[in-house]
Order: sequence, then structure tokens, then C-alpha cells
Amino acid sequence: MSKNVPMRMCVGCRQMKEKREMIRVVRLQDETVILDATGKKNGRGAYLCKDPACLEKAIKNHGMERSFKMSIPKETVAELEKEMSLIAK
Repeated sequence: MSKNVPMRMCVGCRQMKEKREMIRVVRLQDETVILDATGKKNGRGAYLCKDPACLEKAIKNHGMERSFKMSIPKETVAELEKEMSLIAK
């Protein structure tokens, strides 16, 4: 019997992938948006591929804004891009 693998959709490219292949982005209760490397932080989560291009797509097509039901400030986007470039290497 095979084990069920959790699948998540990337808010950038809209492809379904295994949860462990993706990065979780979290909106905390104080409305800050951060990358969640552990995948266990409390808050509303959205998933991105480990490709910086997917983050750009998610911003361009407002995928993250839809997931979090809020607009995301430019400073937060810049911070996410910086963290994403470190993880993608």
C-alpha cells in the first residue's frame, strides 16, 4: 500500500507538486507575510515552487494577494525576493 503524499498548488505557476518540494509563505495574525522554512508556523499559508520566477508570477497575477485576502506591500515583496534567492541556491 502506497503512502498518500500531500500535494499543494503553487500560487505562481498554478502547478500541483509535492508539499515538501515547495516553500510555504505565511500571513501572520499581525498581517506580516514571511517565508516559513519549517512549514509549521501558525497563520494562513500559501505555497510557492522553489523557483524565484514563481514568486514573480505570484506577485504579477496577484495569487498571493488572493490567497491572503490582503494587498502585499512592496517592502514585503522585496524581502520575500531576497529570502527566496537565498533558498533557491
